[in-house]
Amino acid sequence: MVPQALRRGDLVEVRSPGEILATLDANGCLEGMPFMPEMIVYCGQRLTVDAIADKVCDIAKYIGSRKLPDAVLLADQRCNGSGHDGCQARCRIYWKNAWLRKVTAGDPAPAAPVQADLQALSEKTRHAVRHTVTTEEGTEQRWRCQLTELHEATEHVGVWNPLTYVGQYTNGNVDFARCVRISARAAIEEPLHKLGLARKIYMRGTATKPVTETLDLQPGEWVQVRSREEILATLTPGGRNRGMWFDREMTPYCGGTFRVEQRITRFIDDTRNIGRMVELGTEAVTLEGVVCSGELSMYRWFCPRQVTPYWRECWLRRANPQGAA
Repeated sequence: MVPQALRRGDLVEVRSPGEILATLDANGCLEGMPFMPEMIVYCGQRLTVDAIADKVCDIAKYIGSRKLPDAVLLADQRCNGSGHDGCQARCRIYWKNAWLRKVTAGDPAPAAPVQADLQALSEKTRHAVRHTVTTEEGTEQRWRCQLTELHEATEHVGVWNPLTYVGQYTNGNVDFARCVRISARAAIEEPLHKLGLARKIYMRGTATKPVTETLDLQPGEWVQVRSREEILATLTPGGRNRGMWFDREMTPYCGGTFRVEQRITRFIDDTRNIGRMVELGTEAVTLEGVVCSGELSMYRWFCPRQVTPYWRECWLRRANPQGAA
């Protein structure tokens, strides 16, 4: 199956379970990228291409950007973790072009999926999400998902190649103004980083002991993000609060008012301990509409993943919805 070339704004239809099965290897992958159990529900649905996945951040090894060939992200889609023991990371889902069919609004609706194919796809993807690894402590079960396998399924993108920046405009991912804005910032900060002159810790705090505040925030509540100065007082000189990093991409939200999306208790670690389920013993929440922009951080220029950052309750205060931003 030859994948179609796709662009931002294209209307696509997720192929049938049988067609997708035909593209997968024994590990439920196409060119190293898993088709996950959470994706099956979209078979037959029509969605809009939101971004081309040819410059995404490398959160596993932090050695630059990566390119996922012939793949896109679709609008309003995130993994719900149902096939990965309730992981709450809510990562955006990558779609290989071969799993999609370009359509127009007037095209006839697809036929109902063949139940045998649906069952076969469910079994293949379900069995592929776990594997056993041997450590110094013995054997343990680890999880596989698109993020744990991203490094092996992608190609390195050179930082100094100007075409990787211009390409984000020509492929439709960003408009001209945003392309110029991010490229200009990268042109200044990348050389400083190369020379060792860039600030490695953007939010270097002043706290000498752990700072906590218990709000017991629940989904749907309104909160205001505290000011930059208030948050600095909760961070160590290493930029962390009880081990949790305050990311540069979170600073534009300081002072804004948002609704709590969820309390975070567990997620798959796709960085240091690839595939290990982390049970978070300290409080953290995500906020609706608050995501990484891919505009401010080294190695993340133009990344369309829109990762949802985790917030300590001491970085927030309860707020009135009239002040929502």
